[in-house]
Amino acid sequence: MEKINLDLGEDSYSIYIGTGLLKNVELLNEKLSHKSVFIITNKSIAPLYLDHVKEVFHRCRVDTYVMPDGESYKNLDSLEKIISELLESRHTRSTTIVALGGGVVGDVSGFAAASYQRGVGFIQIPTTLLAQVDSSVGGKTAVNHVLGKNMIGAFHQPKAVYIDLNTLKSLPSRELSAGLAEVIKHGAIIDSEYFSWIEEYMPRLLALDMDAMAEAVRRSCEIKASIVARDEKENGMRAILNLGHTFGHAIERCMGYGCWLHGEAVGVGLVMAADLSVRLGRLSLESGRRVKDLVKAAGLPIYPPPSMSVDDFIESMLVDKKATDLGLRFIVFNEIGDVELVEAVSDEILFKTLAAGKNLLELS
Repeated sequence: MEKINLDLGEDSYSIYIGTGLLKNVELLNEKLSHKSVFIITNKSIAPLYLDHVKEVFHRCRVDTYVMPDGESYKNLDSLEKIISELLESRHTRSTTIVALGGGVVGDVSGFAAASYQRGVGFIQIPTTLLAQVDSSVGGKTAVNHVLGKNMIGAFHQPKAVYIDLNTLKSLPSRELSAGLAEVIKHGAIIDSEYFSWIEEYMPRLLALDMDAMAEAVRRSCEIKASIVARDEKENGMRAILNLGHTFGHAIERCMGYGCWLHGEAVGVGLVMAADLSVRLGRLSLESGRRVKDLVKAAGLPIYPPPSMSVDDFIESMLVDKKATDLGLRFIVFNEIGDVELVEAVSDEILFKTLAAGKNLLELS
């Protein structure tokens, strides 16, 4: 078992990574603030792991809530239903909420934990690759609004994150590829050697080789934890974790939440960010194509939906939470492993990237 510590003073916690962690009764119980647990999961995960996790917490009073599965349920309606269940079951401020599932479950559970009686403890047990390498770490919790993704939420750190790699064995191939988008992103933003490792080991990652997957999860969590420790509330450096997300969130909103998986949209977003960076003269075309080739190798789409116009992108990006009063901000490449937040991108260059379609990174 690997253990990564995220240093946030009083809110510090550990990320545990290994196989068989869901059988470790002592480990999973050590962060409970009281003998009362409320497990939130979804209809896909519940048949696989819910009974087992309930048994792990057999010393506690355990209640559960099973959400429908999908990004379209990451909304205020789901939050209200969870809060109602907590109230009807008479859970108190000493209850611990346990998020058992992927990114949607983790985000909604975390926001419920941040909101219920002004804040209760929660634990993350992520079961998808995307949640394991990204959304379960860092304390961002939110639900979507019809006008924008993750627009309603709070920073609320978990007490611990327990990553059992065995849960990846039940992951559909599409979900596995979606998670690899965030793995690629972590190498792209800050670690060129890790990016090269991902290029070399992509076939093994897609084959769910456990040694390779353990290394990818460990290094991605290590990178994200180090960035969050320096900028918990995203006032500066943490913004680089949004590489590709401004474009990706626009795709999710325009296509309808759940039509494209988050990782699929981020994969295209990474390619669009590379294209924009090349057009800005910051990134070499060769490096940009490496990004595109790796996203494609992960089994992810590399072009935006043909139905999306430049105006669709602009409208969605202007209501993205990364926009400011001054307009749009983008994370752009200086090189693979070196990115930067820029406040001002010329409309002419941005429009060329947005209009490129299947010609992304086909510059002469």
